[in-house]
Amino acid sequence: MKKTTESDSNYDGLDKMSVSELLLNINREDKTVANSVEKQLPKIEELVEAIIPKMKIGGRLFYIGAGTSGRLGIVDASECPPTFGVDHGLVIGLMAGGDKAMRKAVEFAEDDIELGWKDLSEHNINTNDVVVGIAASGTTPYVIGALKKCQEQKITTACIVCNEGSPVSEVSDISIEIVVGPEFVTGSTRMKSGTAQKLVLNMISTSVMIKLGKVKGNKMVDMQLSNNKLVDRGTKMIMKMNNVSYEEAEELLLKYGSVRKAINRGDD
Repeated sequence: MKKTTESDSNYDGLDKMSVSELLLNINREDKTVANSVEKQLPKIEELVEAIIPKMKIGGRLFYIGAGTSGRLGIVDASECPPTFGVDHGLVIGLMAGGDKAMRKAVEFAEDDIELGWKDLSEHNINTNDVVVGIAASGTTPYVIGALKKCQEQKITTACIVCNEGSPVSEVSDISIEIVVGPEFVTGSTRMKSGTAQKLVLNMISTSVMIKLGKVKGNKMVDMQLSNNKLVDRGTKMIMKMNNVSYEEAEELLLKYGSVRKAINRGDD
């Protein structure tokens, strides 16, 4: 297996570049990421189409990873409840070393091939669920062990990796391989690889939630009203959809507690 993620940067003498040159070159590399993601759209679609029916029968979506990859999964999972009004247990992010590893790396946690399955088991993982391994290198033991065990238990598996033909892909039913090329800083996969993974995660969670009916038109009608900005946004949605004044819309929102219920006057 060729580790593209470990290839030498297309640039040298970074420490001699001006700030302007650094930013220009990083941006130049970042522009290539979306094109790399586009090549994997059929695989991303396949995964989304696999998740939707599972969720309709009570299944959940799990992201599992280590380091930057694990953090990105947790970020995407944690944003689903406020954005789409779903339960916190519907999309779950797990990372090697646990929640404390979000802020401070836990040494060698990602090298434990048994730990990933142990973490999943604590959530009573079952065949209604889908598990997505996130690993830029595609070689993380924590992810490999978890996905292999899932396959043994007939649980649907997928992965988001940035190398072709990786060990993680070998234990995934659906492999999304986004090859973004050498990083600007050699081997720093928090850069282009991390950006690519984030783009794919956005696509997965957003499209799944839309197909589950959590968006009306282009509006987040089930979003949690957790701050004044969102209350104002929700009020303006109701104004437009129900053709009422700001004051009337706000009154409806506060009465029913969500944009969807306010639009339907509590019927839904």
